[in-house]
Amino acid sequence: MQPLFALVAQAAPGASAPITLTHQYGPVFLMVGFALVVALAVFTLATVLGPKNPTAEKMLPYESGSESSGARHVRLSVKFYLTAILFVIFDIEAVFLYPWAVLYQSLGWTGLIEMTVFLGVLVAALAYCWKKGALEWET
Repeated sequence: MQPLFALVAQAAPGASAPITLTHQYGPVFLMVGFALVVALAVFTLATVLGPKNPTAEKMLPYESGSESSGARHVRLSVKFYLTAILFVIFDIEAVFLYPWAVLYQSLGWTGLIEMTVFLGVLVAALAYCWKKGALEWET
């Protein structure tokens, strides 16, 4: 039996067997299926074979190395959400910088100007957040 890639490589334009979506995406589906099987197998084995020794102390609520205090359903401050959103916004900046750096020479002056505008908007947003005190942690 020939590997799937060899069958795809042999199929030339005008050949009797057209290349189908199964031939094109088959390896991707096999890889995803194999990854799912391995992940489910590891999870199942850890659940079934893993040690189980619950004690009263282990079942207590635990948060950041200290015992929890107060009610369980206390609403979190908006400050937590604001910090998370600011983190996501400025983290996305780094995601856009990597592809730009890789393609810097091929983008030319247009790419440099566009990235400068992008970074300028982010710096303006950071300055605004700083001025409003969004980066100050209040207790």
